[in-house]
Amino acid sequence: VLGLLVWALIADTTYHLHAAYGWVMFVSIFFWILTVLFFVTYLLQLQLKFYMIPWSLVLTIFNAVATVLYITAFVTCAAAVQPTSWRQWDYNRRAAASFFACLVMIAYGVSTFFSFRAWKGLGSNAATSQVTDHV
Repeated sequence: VLGLLVWALIADTTYHLHAAYGWVMFVSIFFWILTVLFFVTYLLQLQLKFYMIPWSLVLTIFNAVATVLYITAFVTCAAAVQPTSWRQWDYNRRAAASFFACLVMIAYGVSTFFSFRAWKGLGSNAATSQVTDHV
C-alpha cells in the first residue's frame, strides 16, 4: 500500500519535467509489481508447488535489493523536492511521496532482516527446536 502511494503521488505531479522522478517512478512501480506477485504467490501457496526454489533466500535477496534501491529513490525524491515550486500541490505531493518512500524503505529493511533470519533458521520457536535429552 505504501509503495502504491509513492508512485501514485509522483504520477499525479508533473514528474516528466524532472528527470530525477523518473528513477523514483521506476523503482516504486517495479518493486510494487514484484511485491504484489510475491504476495499472490504466497497467498495461493504456489511456493509449495515450486519446492526446488529456495524461497527464503529469494526473498532475502529481493528485500535487500529493494531496500538499497529504495534508499536511492528516497534520497533522489527528497533531494528533488523544491519548496519554491510554482505549483504548490506538486510540492505537497512530492514531499508526501518522499515521506512514504522513507516508510517503504524502512519496511523493506525490516523485511530483509526477518527474511534473513528465516533463511538462516534463526527464527525457530520452542516447538520446532526441541532437543531430546537422553538420560
